[in-house]
Order: sequence, then C-alpha cells, then structure tokens
Amino acid sequence: MAETVAEESEQGPELVERVAAIDIAKASGMVCTRVPHEEKPGRRVQRVWHVAATSGAILDLADHLICQGITRVVMEATSTYWKPFFFLLESRGLECWLVNARDVKNVPGRPKTDKLDSVWLAKLAERGMLRASFVPRSRCANCGT
Repeated sequence: MAETVAEESEQGPELVERVAAIDIAKASGMVCTRVPHEEKPGRRVQRVWHVAATSGAILDLADHLICQGITRVVMEATSTYWKPFFFLLESRGLECWLVNARDVKNVPGRPKTDKLDSVWLAKLAERGMLRASFVPRSRCANCGT
C-alpha cells in the first residue's frame, strides 16, 4: 500500500523537480516519488510503495512515472537486480541513473530499511547530490544493436 506524505522543503528550490528513486532487491523494488505539491508552494508530496520485479509490473511503473511527470529515476541495487528496472524504464523514455550504494549509504547512524533507503535516495537525487554510474550498452547477439 502506498503512503503519501506532504512536507515542507528544508532548503531552497530543488534541482530536480520531479524525481523517483528505487531501492532494488532480488524480487522487488521500493519506489519513492517526490513531486511539488499542487496547491501549496514550497511543499513536496512524497509517495512510497512496493513494486514487483516482473516485466509487467515494471512497465506499469514506467507508465505511472511518466503520468506523474517524473524526469529522473535513480536506483541502487546489489548484484544485477537493477537491470530489468533500468532497461525497461529507460526503454519507455525515462532518464535512469544507477548510483553506487557506497555513495548513498555513507551516513552513520541512519537506520537501514528499504523504505527509508528509497526516501533517502529520492531526497539526494532531487538535490543533485548523486552522480550516475557508467552503464555500458549491451549488444544484441542477433542484430548487433
């Protein structure tokens, strides 16, 4: 079930107005979106929910993010669990960033849960405090693209 929270911005204007972050595990992802409040300037609306790591669920997520006007999707994951999220969301035209978990989680004393990680990731992304990792483009063995 999604949780929606409206909060006041602690700092000046965000660098990325509409952002999504995904903390990815083996079979799912915890998604957090942060967008401007429609009626209250200076406030942000944050929504957090769980998405299965299936092609259909990820493509539905892409449609939802596009409808919300999300301009950047930031994700972090261990192993290669990020690949379906990254490439399916990117195929729908979303700007996807894979970030190094080491850069995101270097905060002593912060509790570790998937929900809190996705919110933290979204806040870092909207403030421009992350950098994207290099993601090589794979080539299709059949067509060379």
